[in-house]
Amino acid sequence: MFSDALITAFDRTLRVISGVSAAHRPNPALSIAATSLSDAERRHSAGLMRVNHVGEVCAQALYEAQSRFAKSPATRQQFVEAGQEEMDHLAWTAERLTELGSRPSLFNPLWYAGSYVLGAVAANLGDARSLGFVVETERQVEAHLNSHLTQLPEQDTRSRAIVAQMRDDEAAHGAAASELGAEEVPMPVRVAMQGMARVMTATAYYI
Repeated sequence: MFSDALITAFDRTLRVISGVSAAHRPNPALSIAATSLSDAERRHSAGLMRVNHVGEVCAQALYEAQSRFAKSPATRQQFVEAGQEEMDHLAWTAERLTELGSRPSLFNPLWYAGSYVLGAVAANLGDARSLGFVVETERQVEAHLNSHLTQLPEQDTRSRAIVAQMRDDEAAHGAAASELGAEEVPMPVRVAMQGMARVMTATAYYI
């Protein structure tokens, strides 16, 4: 029934925004022993992992909207499968934030809402453009995660393991979207996406 689907979607959104989510795959940091971090290192790691958690909140909103409004079953299935892997990332980053004595971004409802609108707009432009949006998004996210691997404290091996697995998954999502017939995103849109990402990153690191 429509009401049941609406309740399920609402519950899922609340869980994503609040950081209460369950992973389907084991946390990559599970077998890695915790290491000692200074207060400054812990705060820095927490800031970076909060940014990564926000990225996964945005990914859930994007994939939810794009799957809902996709035109073909194959495209819809790709979004659903990628969204499930992104849910693992959401759970892993939330777990790491707790370990670091920190919390998710207070602006998660805003990040989610804005990303859902973007995903819906992209999807309604057609599958090729929607997939192209995924390819560009994942390309930027992969670069962003690579930068975090250089910024995280060397001894923070638990955070580094999570980020490395996330990076590999994002690259795979982009490649899969490309194979389905993604249309390249125009340069002005790519620049706008980079600008929005910088605002989100700068804000989420602290709040």
